[in-house]
Amino acid sequence: MEAVTQQAVGGKYVLESMKVARDKTWDVVDRMSRIVRPGMLESEANVECKKLLVELGMDRIWHPILIRFGENTLKTFKQRADVDPRLNDDDIFFIDLGVVWDAHEGDAGATFVVGNDADMQACATAAKTVFDDVEQHWRSTGAGGKALYDYAAERAAALGWKLNLDIKGHRVSDFPHAIFKAGDLGSFESCPDAGLWILEIQLAHPTRPFGAFYEDLLI
Repeated sequence: MEAVTQQAVGGKYVLESMKVARDKTWDVVDRMSRIVRPGMLESEANVECKKLLVELGMDRIWHPILIRFGENTLKTFKQRADVDPRLNDDDIFFIDLGVVWDAHEGDAGATFVVGNDADMQACATAAKTVFDDVEQHWRSTGAGGKALYDYAAERAAALGWKLNLDIKGHRVSDFPHAIFKAGDLGSFESCPDAGLWILEIQLAHPTRPFGAFYEDLLI
């Protein structure tokens, strides 16, 4: 019964609309990745992203725009930035967006690299690789949310990265999903249904002060 409650949806929920919201959010992530450039302040990137979302006709933002540069890529969603870094010529950044489109919640995030730092490029690639491995594990085994994050930690370590287990995914739905109090994906014992959960992967370089992030809808 608890799993049913945690996966409840509202009266407006339509799976196809969740897919559309996902696609529209990814489109903004892609567009912003081409707007962000060396010399830009992190705060400037966040302002530009808000302008773009308004231009594209979003319903609203359901979680704050989060664009992180450099060392700030190690911070979790809830951690405030201590500084407003300027993107360097060789640098790393991620974009994390939670946007409502046609009353459904889109949530997408990815990491990008400017310049030629091989470690940064490898870190960004690894975040997507771990995500893909965990998503495939979900599809092929029907593992529960907790088991998925145990597997994510194993895959990250095997690739030489540290998985931030303070980031464990979350629910989405028709807006506002928060009324269902579903908790983290990483604490959900049952197999998550398609179209309801965001799988988040945040990695840290083992010695250098940066990380990478990737998230998407399990669908």
